[in-house]
Amino acid sequence: MKFLFDFLPIVLFFVAYKLGDIYIATKITMLATLAQLLISKFILKRLDKTLLSSAAIVFALGSLTLIFHNPNFIKWKPTLVYACMALALLVSNSVFKRNLIRAAMEEHLKLPEPIWGRLNLAWILFFVAMGITNIVVAYSVSEAMWVNFKLACIGITLLFCIGQMLVLARYLPKEPT
Repeated sequence: MKFLFDFLPIVLFFVAYKLGDIYIATKITMLATLAQLLISKFILKRLDKTLLSSAAIVFALGSLTLIFHNPNFIKWKPTLVYACMALALLVSNSVFKRNLIRAAMEEHLKLPEPIWGRLNLAWILFFVAMGITNIVVAYSVSEAMWVNFKLACIGITLLFCIGQMLVLARYLPKEPT
């Protein structure tokens, strides 16, 4: 459910772009992100740091896109979000000796220590690769193709998660038959 909640602004961006243009899609994304913040604060009763940082980037780059009527600002949004995620995982693990992937998952999954480190590194590399790929796509194909790629990123992320689950499945407790 959280996966759908997190990716709702991207889906709405795609739909708004197909029905309008990049500027309407940017406005819709900003409104959807505001709705996410309000739902998180008043219904779920918690504001996630990832959501807050992503929202700040959406509002900053979305505003610049609308003010300067330049879609390049919003095209940088995914790359900056991915970079922030990769940096948070890297700094938290390297400087603060806290593996954020482990912190998020260890309640549900018991893994050997080296596996947590590899999992953290896999996510860092995934975010770096996605950020670089976004910029390459943004500047090498049409705006419409970039929007399609942006939507495809949901599927790419889902496939990465499924791949992670398949790798981690061997560490799940065995149920008696």
